[in-house]
Amino acid sequence: MKKNIPNAITCLNLLCGCAAVTFAFQGRYDMTAYMTAFSLLFDFADGLMARLLRVHSELGKQLDSLADMVSFGLVPGVIMYHLLIQSLQLECMDQTLFMGKLIPYLGFIITIFSAVRLAKFNLDTRQSDSFIGLPTPANTMVVVSLPMILSQGYSALNAFILNPYFLVFFSFLMSYLLIAEIPLMALKFKTFKWADNKIKYIFILLSLFLMIQFLYMSIPLIIFLYIMISIFSQNPLKKGA
Repeated sequence: MKKNIPNAITCLNLLCGCAAVTFAFQGRYDMTAYMTAFSLLFDFADGLMARLLRVHSELGKQLDSLADMVSFGLVPGVIMYHLLIQSLQLECMDQTLFMGKLIPYLGFIITIFSAVRLAKFNLDTRQSDSFIGLPTPANTMVVVSLPMILSQGYSALNAFILNPYFLVFFSFLMSYLLIAEIPLMALKFKTFKWADNKIKYIFILLSLFLMIQFLYMSIPLIIFLYIMISIFSQNPLKKGA
């Protein structure tokens, strides 16, 4: 019985991801953000519960990736698709033309590369204690933050974000980071001692400060900080390790 508890939590992640997709198609980005936050919570909780109950299974591993594909693969793709449509409308680009119809679908390149990343993660034995490339939940947090930043009403910033050239570049950049051979720290705690986790604690404290100061705009800054701290603080991963 207890071996099914982590899988049930994973299914809650998937359910929230489905709800997030539905709200994203409706343009209700606030609800999309809430549902994505719940997906993140359940994605963390299923692994924690599996470790506590010592019930790791191949089924749970595959189910987790399939749930993540919806919550952290399809959701950001749908959001970028809608933002690109909105940006083209602001640019007064004729969306009946071939390019006008094609450009919004470039947002789904994030979904494609999320699938590639999740498949690689399941096969890569080097990623047990750290990550190689940006995890899909972190990527999704950045994408979900964009419409929330727009809702804050900063006209200059909104004009920058709702530029189709920026959004296309951003989609390709985030897709690259998903599969890049960049070692990134995993926020897993084997102990809670300061000496063993000082880099992680510093990152968490700085992230809280950024969130208090900048609200939604803090999310891209936090992910950038995460990448920089990881690059400069971690030992290079050994090949074949």
